[in-house]
Amino acid sequence: MKNLTFYLIIALLVSGIYNMQGQNTDLARIEYTYFPQSDSDNSFRRFRTFANFPIKLKKEGSYLFPGIEYENINFKYEDKAPVTGREDLDRYQSFTASLGYTFKMQKNWRFAATAGVMLASNFELGEALNDDLLYTGSVFFIKDENGEETLKPWRLILGLHYSTTSGMPFPLPVVNYYREISPNWSYSAGVPKSNLKYSFNEKHHLQLFATLDGFFANIQNNRVMSTTGQVAENISMTIVLGGIGYEYNFIKHLVYYLYAGHTIMNDIRLRDGDKDDVYEINKTNTFYGRSGIKFKI
Repeated sequence: MKNLTFYLIIALLVSGIYNMQGQNTDLARIEYTYFPQSDSDNSFRRFRTFANFPIKLKKEGSYLFPGIEYENINFKYEDKAPVTGREDLDRYQSFTASLGYTFKMQKNWRFAATAGVMLASNFELGEALNDDLLYTGSVFFIKDENGEETLKPWRLILGLHYSTTSGMPFPLPVVNYYREISPNWSYSAGVPKSNLKYSFNEKHHLQLFATLDGFFANIQNNRVMSTTGQVAENISMTIVLGGIGYEYNFIKHLVYYLYAGHTIMNDIRLRDGDKDDVYEINKTNTFYGRSGIKFKI
């Protein structure tokens, strides 16, 4: 079971910097996200689901882990903007397949490497194009101290993550540190999520959190800005937010969760083929809500 926990930590890192929840151990999840945009008729709605499938290998402590993920995004875009052809800019989908491998190292260290391929687009032409195709790759080192002799279990994740959605020609660092303070209190610090969690009992848990969220998708029919003549080829959203979360354990491995908060940074942009900004859609901070059910160990 401890080896499987290691696998699950890594499996959640493969889908990208926005979706990483390094301190969780989820096998599958179904969730819905919603936030309006203040002083605007815009709104963002997302349905997301994923599943990870650990495969134990002959070598002790080694796992292969394929995973799949699907997102359906409804971005209601009502603000006036100098964009030609506003139609078909409100629906986006992404399909992701990933594969990773992890094995034990010495002194409770573990290495993992993952690779993923994604189709993310508005699919307005009714087919997949080469520009819809995106790639991710990651390497991680994990130190986990959670044995019976450890009074305050802790975990350290160090890694590098590369994605063609970031627009950066180099990998980005990933750091996350988790520690149990007492039987009721724990915290996690790092990117993409930090939190302070209190457990009332085995069923009810409350946390304060700060995290990243977002999406990236290709626009199949490029849009031309009527004011500048620049061409918008994709859309990206980066959200930094903080808030409070509640979790309820139906049974040991099945959890309902509800997170509510407010964005600290709300950055939604149209970008060109070089990932340079073409137009800023909206940056007004607003309410954020996310809820779902997850299956974890």
